[in-house]
Amino acid sequence: TYQSSTHLHLGSRGTGLSSALCTIAIRPSIWLAKKMGSHTIILLQYTPNTTTRTFLDYETVPLAMDGVCQIFEGRLKELNPTLRNITYDITDLYTFIDQLADMSALVFNPQINAYMPYDKDWLKKKAFSHLKRQAQ
Repeated sequence: TYQSSTHLHLGSRGTGLSSALCTIAIRPSIWLAKKMGSHTIILLQYTPNTTTRTFLDYETVPLAMDGVCQIFEGRLKELNPTLRNITYDITDLYTFIDQLADMSALVFNPQINAYMPYDKDWLKKKAFSHLKRQAQ
């Protein structure tokens, strides 16, 4: 059976999520982790105000990249409510990510049974690869 205990604490110290205290404790078996993919948590802070911090939970990195793109597309729809079709290129997505106060990812690595942290640059590279694969 799969049992987990998850505790996520985003401390108030520092200026962003990367300097916040983040503790994730989850112990799935390595077999189950491989079967499930690389569980991914996106940590997001929209503005310098710490009350805009949130997290998004995905079963795999590709699903997390879909989620990042959906957040961006939702923002585009908010900014352009009268347009039926909105197109964008990768530089628009990069600009959106860069303008966020903070964004990072925690990706489960079953080999060490822990989450590995990744920054905005990693997220942008993964999003680009993901969109490129979808376009093919």
